[in-house]
Amino acid sequence: QVQLVESGGGLVQPGGSLRLSCAASESIFSINAMGWYRQAPGKQRDLVAKTTSGGRINYADSVKGRFTISRDNAKSTVYLQMNSLKPEDTAVYYCTAIATNGIGNFQFWGQGTQVTVSS
Repeated sequence: QVQLVESGGGLVQPGGSLRLSCAASESIFSINAMGWYRQAPGKQRDLVAKTTSGGRINYADSVKGRFTISRDNAKSTVYLQMNSLKPEDTAVYYCTAIATNGIGNFQFWGQGTQVTVSS
């Protein structure tokens, strides 16, 4: 198992910034990729950004140029810097990790952190 602990959510005004953090526990699993998804009320959970161990990064079109994902491999931590936040960014943000135990790949999820963008 890989446990993911998120922090950094909260309430922010439109145009503001927030930084989310997600720390992965020590595990026999080797993490290949980490990223962030979000889910707004009544909607499906969608990818926001992800980064692989090889350095490949993907962003949802809706956040390109505003959000930046980064990863500290030594700390098994992934960050999401969110700038120029909009009300439509309001959602529960979930950290995810794709990891392998040498036999198969598994996806793990954090508990989620609420981000609310409102004046």
